[in-house]
Amino acid sequence: MQRYMQQHEEVELSALGMAITTVVTIAEILKNNGLATEKKVLTSSVGMKDENKGRMIQKAKIEIVLAKSEKFDMLMTANNTKASANTAEVAAVDNEKKEQESAN
Repeated sequence: MQRYMQQHEEVELSALGMAITTVVTIAEILKNNGLATEKKVLTSSVGMKDENKGRMIQKAKIEIVLAKSEKFDMLMTANNTKASANTAEVAAVDNEKKEQESAN
């Protein structure tokens, strides 16, 4: 999601039925981490055919539009810098282990 938001100013998340909680959770994580702001939330119901019973049923639907926060680019840069530092640290530890093993 973060990679998508790096390339686009907005993202629209939508879900039906039981998937609504997942979409809401994703939106809340992005907002709480300061990566996105909520622009619009729409709820509705959609008529669908129940495959088991063969009749029309109503399913809840949600659409959430999020925009990049003003801090998005700064946070992503900080996150990437942190990830690079962690990768370098792991490589240094691996090299140290290899040197110790070859010395023995």
